[in-house]
Parts: sequence; structure tokens; C-alpha cells
Amino acid sequence: MDTTIVEHPEETRRARLFGQGALAMVPLSIAVIPWGLLAGSFAIDAGLNPLESQAMSAILFAGSAQLVATGMFKTGAGLFSMMLATFFITSRHLLYSVSMREKISPLPLKWRLGLGFLLTDELFAICGQQSIKQFNRWYALGAGLSFYLAWNAATLVGIVAGSYIPTLNELGLEFAVAATFIALVIPHVINLPVVFAVLSALGLSITLNYFDIGGALMIASLGGMLAGYFAEKWRGEQG
Repeated sequence: MDTTIVEHPEETRRARLFGQGALAMVPLSIAVIPWGLLAGSFAIDAGLNPLESQAMSAILFAGSAQLVATGMFKTGAGLFSMMLATFFITSRHLLYSVSMREKISPLPLKWRLGLGFLLTDELFAICGQQSIKQFNRWYALGAGLSFYLAWNAATLVGIVAGSYIPTLNELGLEFAVAATFIALVIPHVINLPVVFAVLSALGLSITLNYFDIGGALMIASLGGMLAGYFAEKWRGEQG
């Protein structure tokens, strides 16, 4: 009986690329653990049951939007308000998708839908700057799927811990949110328009929050994008 194992080079290559993508995402997956713990425990504290809390991570899969939506739910905000806030907070993903359109659009529909769902700040940080030639779907899938699993695992731990430690969300874990975004943003501050966008958003956010103005996050985000746009336009005219 012939027991020779037939090797499939293409499958081996795909598995290797998938593993490389997952490995590249490890630092960001570790960094998001405190954030996931906070999201899970905060959902329990807001009155959601464990299944609802986990479903937010499994379906919405957007850390900052989850925290804001959970906080609004806790204060009794309406569904439309929560949806509007979620839309503005996650609107940056529209820019990510436009930036990666040339790489993703040639792929089959199932790949476009899958990678579209997995597209986060972290996945964009890993794959967004790759050229069309460098980009590989299996690498992106490994990075995105591993982060999805890490986020949901961290949320689950937060849910369990939040059920037994009611004050977990008061331990300062929210700093992980700021720390993660700082780590994602800083490497991309490489030209004047980006500097203008970052400083404008930062200044607006601090000022509006200081004066306790509603919708500070959304206004600061829009202000930062507009500042970056006009700075890019001005640079083009000067060139």
C-alpha cells in the first residue's frame, strides 16, 4: 500500500502567508487585550447580559464604537442616536476601504465581504501601506482573523471578570484605547497634511471636552479630516 504524502505547494504557500499575517498582528492583538477586557466588563456594567455583550464584539467588532454605544445604552439613549454615533465613529473605515480598493476590488465577492468585515484600524496599519504587488489576500486574512479572535477572546474574559468584579471598568483600562491609537497613528505622521489633521483633531477634542460640548468626538474627527484636506490642497497649490 502506497502511503506517500502528496504535497501541495500552493496550499503550503497559503498556509505560510496566513501564518505570517497572524504573526505580524501579534503585537497589536496583545495591545488590544486591556481594551477588550474593558469592552466586555463595561457591557455587563451597562446591563447587557453575557450573550448580548459577546454579540457586540462578534457582530459589531469595533472597539471604540462598542464603548460609545454601550455608554449611550447605559444612559438610556435612543437607537437612532446610537446608530448615528456609531456611523460617525466608524466612518474612517470608509476611507480605509477607498484606500485599499485597488487591492481588494479584483478579489471574488466572498473575499471582498470577508476582508471588508475584518478591516480595522489594526489591519489597515498592517496592510494599508502595502503596494498592489505586495498585498496578499491570505496574509491579510491571517492578520484580520487572528485579531478578530483575539478581540472576542479578550471581550469574553472581560465579560466573565465583569460579572464577578463589578469595579473592573474603573481600573484605568480605558488608557489602552488611547495607547493603541497613538501607536497606530504616530508611524503615519509623515507629512504636513497628516500633521495638520492630527493636531487639529487633538486640539478640538481637548477643547470641546473641556467645555463639555456634546458630540465632541464627531466634531473633532470631522475637523481633523477637513484640516488635512485643506492642508493637502494648499500643498498642491504651492507645488
